[in-house]
Amino acid sequence: MRLLRGLPAGLRDALTLERGERVLATAPTRGGSHVAATTTALHLPTPEGGFTRVPWERVDHATWKDGWLHVQETSRAEHHVRLTDPGSVPEIVRERVTATIAVSHQAVLPGGGKVRIAGRRPTTGGDVRWTFVFDAGLDPSDPGLRAQAEQVLETLRRQTGL
Repeated sequence: MRLLRGLPAGLRDALTLERGERVLATAPTRGGSHVAATTTALHLPTPEGGFTRVPWERVDHATWKDGWLHVQETSRAEHHVRLTDPGSVPEIVRERVTATIAVSHQAVLPGGGKVRIAGRRPTTGGDVRWTFVFDAGLDPSDPGLRAQAEQVLETLRRQTGL
């Protein structure tokens, strides 16, 4: 790990960055740790004292409310962190997540219900990664439902050239 000047010592020692990844902002948490927003990911503290690295394209949505940063991943994992001095972290989170969205489309499925299809491009480059978020009550593991969503995705890919 390279030396991260200007960061609190505990963060500097615990944060592992990928090659070329730079810290853009940090914010102290109520629990005495920090959140770090980098060029490629959001690093959130774990109860064990380490960090969970969430690449920007895996953040389904994030909100900032009443001193809390709420992050939901596309895998549905959730993180809730109380920031004591947010600084620019909320703005950077919004900007970085938004920058990864190539396309977002909500469709009504032929069998009923809706699916949101998002195409996200990693900040490091590469192919667009597609995710499906089905309405509550729909079973995303249902093969028929999944096939309907895949059909919508194929049409969307033809329309967008992605």
